[in-house]
Amino acid sequence: MAGLNRRQFLQLVSLAAASTGLSQVTLGSALAAPLAPATEAPSTLLQTIRQRSTGNLAYRTLVAHAGEPYLPRLDILGARPAAGRVATRRSLYYLGHMSDIHVIDAQAPARVEPLLAQSVATWNGSSRPQDTLTVNILAQMVTALNALQVSPLTGSPVAAFLNTGDSSDSYSQLELDWYIRILDGGEVTPNSGQRGVYEGMQAWLDTQMIYHPEDPSGDAYGYYGFPRIPGLLDAAVSQTVTSPGLAAPWYTVFGNHDALFFGFFPVDAALRGLAVGQRKPYEWQALVANYLRGWSNETTALGRLTHMLQTQFGRADGIRTVTADSSRAMLTRQSFMAAHLASPATPGPVGHGFTPDNVSTGNTYWRTAVGTRLQVFGLDTCNTTLGADGAVPQDQFDWLRAGLEEATANNQLAIVMSHHNSLTLENGAQPAFGATQPLIHADAFIAMLHEYPNLIAWINGHTHNNTIQAHPAPGGDGGFWEITTASCIDFPQQQQMIEIVDNRDGTMSLFTTVVDHTSPAEWTPGDFSQVGLASLSRELASNDFTENPLMRRGAPDDRNTELLLPAPFDLGLISDGEVEAMHAALRARSMAVSAAGAES
Repeated sequence: MAGLNRRQFLQLVSLAAASTGLSQVTLGSALAAPLAPATEAPSTLLQTIRQRSTGNLAYRTLVAHAGEPYLPRLDILGARPAAGRVATRRSLYYLGHMSDIHVIDAQAPARVEPLLAQSVATWNGSSRPQDTLTVNILAQMVTALNALQVSPLTGSPVAAFLNTGDSSDSYSQLELDWYIRILDGGEVTPNSGQRGVYEGMQAWLDTQMIYHPEDPSGDAYGYYGFPRIPGLLDAAVSQTVTSPGLAAPWYTVFGNHDALFFGFFPVDAALRGLAVGQRKPYEWQALVANYLRGWSNETTALGRLTHMLQTQFGRADGIRTVTADSSRAMLTRQSFMAAHLASPATPGPVGHGFTPDNVSTGNTYWRTAVGTRLQVFGLDTCNTTLGADGAVPQDQFDWLRAGLEEATANNQLAIVMSHHNSLTLENGAQPAFGATQPLIHADAFIAMLHEYPNLIAWINGHTHNNTIQAHPAPGGDGGFWEITTASCIDFPQQQQMIEIVDNRDGTMSLFTTVVDHTSPAEWTPGDFSQVGLASLSRELASNDFTENPLMRRGAPDDRNTELLLPAPFDLGLISDGEVEAMHAALRARSMAVSAAGAES
């Protein structure tokens, strides 16, 4: 470790041993070894996944394809970078970026699949063929991200994972519990209602726009060549999925699906009753007339309660009886944050960004330091009045400005994370009653971020596409990168790693590495294992005929990239010793987590 003298190194080893319980000899030997890039770790640098064939009305399987190298992007730097940066660069921070996990309880009575029969364009996403397999996808994505806990570029250890929302799909406590348990490490049997039996619309042949794997011949999916897969549904809800848990602390923010029913509607008593009850609509008329009208037509608390009782216990056409389950209760914003605070201390941090003060005050945004030189600001851009898109409330806007001002004064880099991106930060809906405040939309938000050159990246999701947009500063001096990752639910079911690198020449680079979840490119028919079902999920998602799934991969320069920009301050102020001490602490933590996992 060239940046630390012998005394500093021994002090560091002693402190790390005390905090981890590992021996000083073991730690000293490991930390003295130089960083080694994980060049063989699976990522899209080594292998991508493509469709095997093309054609109309044809179901396509997938196949492994060649990897993709990093592509330099000069949109902000505006000049050819020095070739020598490759030999001199040093890694400052290596981070994971997750978004739009969409863990789904596919049997929940409150899901809105029946609306597909009314309008595919409006309600696309209310049912997908792979709805029962989301826990499998997430567990295999955790495995994939852990395989990349050491950078394939520099060998830097991962410092944190940043999750930009839509972790649950249907505003469900059960979905929230499943997602937290998979990220923390543990087991989940993705079933609700009757044990080991799927009770839901994929088993009922009443709706043409739902995939029925037992027999798709009568639905639209059969028309598009989707296969018959007998036994899939019961296998999916019977299997216990195991996750190792993320290898580093993870942080999260609200997505619209974590803040509204189906990411769109406010929640009333009728919907809360539907969620935990035994009556599931299977026709759109029944869903709209008996439940969704509650939030729009019933204007008093008594009226909504009466409506809920009538719909739960009265008679109505287009509704079937299923097994009730109280664990399907719908969330509140406080319960969402409280669940994260109840999460185990490992991998941490407690609260995953949220604090007890968030729960008590109702503030849903937070700030944290990652190491000594990076400030991360977690925003809540979700509009809870109505609609899927978002905005930045004035109080958060002012809070963020003050935080960026402070980070600038302290020569700290900054990242803003939110669910919504610059294309979807335009929701102006205001509540009809109660307090309101101005809502800041994309143009004004970006203009404010440009005032702070230490703000190097805005990371987000929402659109389920890999997209990277440059935001050069007015006048052409600096700017920041907006990095949008894809989702775990829609093809290509990818997430990413982001590495912040000092080129030691007055510039810096952000390297983005796209990650596929750990499962074969091609599903083997009949493979209902945890890994096999994740593989099948990706294949089903790639055949989405209501969207353009290949478009979601983004262009090549939206995937594996080197995003260059001028250094916002003299990065030499961050000494090699400071960087090495941060990396050593991260490596020691990783060793402790691995040792604990081996013992258990």
